[in-house]
Amino acid sequence: MTMTGAAELGTIALDGARKTRGNQTRTRIRVLMLFIAAALVLIVGKLVTLGGTDTTANIEGRALDEITATRPAILDRNGIEMAVDIRVPSLYAEPNRMVDKPGAIAAILSVLPDLDENVLRERLNRDKGFVWIDRELTPAQKDDILRLGIPGLDFVTESRRFYPGGTEASHIMGMVNIDNKGTAGIEARLDRDNVALLQDLGFARDRELSPVSLSIDMRVQHALRDQLEDALSRYQAVSAAGVIIDVHTAEILAMVSLPDFDPNAPTSFSEDWLDKKNQRFNRITLGRYELGSTFKTITFAAALDSGAVKLTDSFDARFGIRFGKYLIDDFHGKHRVLQVPEIYKYSSNVGTIKMMQTLGSENYRAFLTRMGFDDPLKVELPETIVSVIPEKFSEVGAATASFGHGLSVTPLHMAQAVAALVNGGILKPATLYPRTSAEADAIGTRVVSQETSARMRYLLRLNALEGSGTHANKLADGYRVGGKTGTAEKVENGQYVADRNLNVFASAFPVDDPHYAMVILVDEPKPENQQSGVTAGWNAGEVTGRVIARVAPMLGIRPDFAATVDAALVPPELGRPVVTTDKDSTF
Repeated sequence: MTMTGAAELGTIALDGARKTRGNQTRTRIRVLMLFIAAALVLIVGKLVTLGGTDTTANIEGRALDEITATRPAILDRNGIEMAVDIRVPSLYAEPNRMVDKPGAIAAILSVLPDLDENVLRERLNRDKGFVWIDRELTPAQKDDILRLGIPGLDFVTESRRFYPGGTEASHIMGMVNIDNKGTAGIEARLDRDNVALLQDLGFARDRELSPVSLSIDMRVQHALRDQLEDALSRYQAVSAAGVIIDVHTAEILAMVSLPDFDPNAPTSFSEDWLDKKNQRFNRITLGRYELGSTFKTITFAAALDSGAVKLTDSFDARFGIRFGKYLIDDFHGKHRVLQVPEIYKYSSNVGTIKMMQTLGSENYRAFLTRMGFDDPLKVELPETIVSVIPEKFSEVGAATASFGHGLSVTPLHMAQAVAALVNGGILKPATLYPRTSAEADAIGTRVVSQETSARMRYLLRLNALEGSGTHANKLADGYRVGGKTGTAEKVENGQYVADRNLNVFASAFPVDDPHYAMVILVDEPKPENQQSGVTAGWNAGEVTGRVIARVAPMLGIRPDFAATVDAALVPPELGRPVVTTDKDSTF
């Protein structure tokens, strides 16, 4: 072999070794890159998995996001806060992280002595990650717990509902439970409508919710409640209630039912708020009553609007009307022929029955449906009830229904009806939310003509001037109240009880230019003094007068004492007010 050949062989061997090493290096790089790519895939996959996993801690089945969520503030029509959220610390434990549980129990009880030791021990012995220890603590209690330095204890800041007015509007507001969920009143309604009104509670903790405005005027609400509280004391009544609505918009300005409760202390109110035995239910929307002679207003409207009866007509009220073994007569009857306005101001049962009979019982029953008494209330509260009215009246059933017996309706049904009869004849569903007149008109229904509405305003005012509403008129002098009393014997065990009355006054003011309708109830009142009576004019009527005297100035209504105001209410067919020499009136 020559030298040249050996050199060539050495070069070839060297080049082969280099190529082999190069191939191995490239192979190793490829393998490393594959490992890196696989690792990246695993990391990305894990990140995707973690991103799609709900890592929010839960305490006894509730996510922390939900626990820390807030509710919107609730404001009255003038921007006054009726309900707000405050942030409070709540204590929870992670039992799995706790070492000396007996020592922890003793230490916790030293700060929170009201806790039940057995319950606390049972909670800390659970095999769970999170358990509640105590909710809604004070800042001082939180500081004391932190000083204990116990591992496994921590706090979450949650929302607590606070009602600045306390009991002022309890039946409107309702309440929330320990988890800040609405359980009654408008709070429960907000939860029902939470998609639109509360947004998503899971995100509410990170942003401020828009407040919810109500139609309530807290100035009027306070005045109404104050006068109803006075009625409980003044007349030794077992309960009292009232509602005021705008006759043009059907907005509820005030609604009170006593006794009530403190929504800041929900335990003061029976959990079974539908149980009327607890006496704290909302009588305006959940109470169903025979409203007595206030219902004559409805009967008169039906008869006059039909054209079957005119204000100038007269009816014989000399004798009672017999239905089999039953005789219906007048309370303090005049026992003479009465003109229609006299039937109203003397509250004649006999005259009212004969007017209804002229109309016809079937037509009268149809009118009650037209006036919305068969419809469920549309007000934004869960605590409502439907009326109880026979589908078809018997002869005696129609007679008693004409003066408010044998059928039961809610006071809010009656307030809506009175508003319709004075606002020009449009029935509009009552609401707790702000609404314009145009919006109310769009959902309203004409139930009587404008002419009938004008005649009803005249009759309501006549009764305040000369009939059972004189006490109310005197106390609300200048504010042109018009209204009708109702003194209804209460029914117990299917029998009327003569010495236990539910007294009602249904009114509107000022009747020359109606703005507001009101219904007041006083349950089982006693005489205020030896000179007083127990019928509605002496109590429900007087409460009405006192309320109007207080709230009318707040609502921008000026007193007017001109005689021409009342004269202008007299319908053309009468030409002048009906004047009689009778001095006594039915209260």
